[in-house]
Amino acid sequence: MKFEEILPHLRNGEKIIRSGWPGAELYVKLVGESEVDGEKLNPYLLINVEGEGYTMFTPTVCDLLAEDWEIVE
Repeated sequence: MKFEEILPHLRNGEKIIRSGWPGAELYVKLVGESEVDGEKLNPYLLINVEGEGYTMFTPTVCDLLAEDWEIVE
């Protein structure tokens, strides 16, 4: 799928991944709006990488244009 096709799945709480990535990446997920120390925290993306845990994820231009996005079951 293209990124614009997979985005609604992210918004529905599903996890996604690119099949073209080498393998350590487990999935990307959307974390919704929340609050930290009384301040609004805007939604953001996290990626779970095997052996490393979570880190912030910002799609590259290549990621946005890729057509190998899929839903993680």
